[in-house]
Amino acid sequence: MESKLIQILKALADETRLRILNLLQYSDLCVCELEFFLNISQSNASKHLNKLTNTGILHYYKSAKYVYYQLNMELIDEYPFIKQILSTESGKIAQYQKEHERLTLYKEQGYTCDDLKTGNVCF
Repeated sequence: MESKLIQILKALADETRLRILNLLQYSDLCVCELEFFLNISQSNASKHLNKLTNTGILHYYKSAKYVYYQLNMELIDEYPFIKQILSTESGKIAQYQKEHERLTLYKEQGYTCDDLKTGNVCF
């Protein structure tokens, strides 16, 4: 069986998963929000979220009718290179910066998953 470290490195070796982690370092998000900010399908988002959850990098919880994902800070504290990648390296990538800016605007405007479902998000 692979070591936890190898599983984590494999999980981090995918651009979409790094983009997901980049956004989740700022806020817990539901699947529909990740789909919106990353412009990916629900099945694609779910596939990557499952990989990150199975590896232990993410936790999830349910709130009303939505499932929210968050970073597993215990694992990140155990493997500090993950935090370094997110805090240092992701800021160097223009696409990640733009996605973070969109997330910030979304949060500042007070939008929610319900707004995404009804198409009421404009920016």
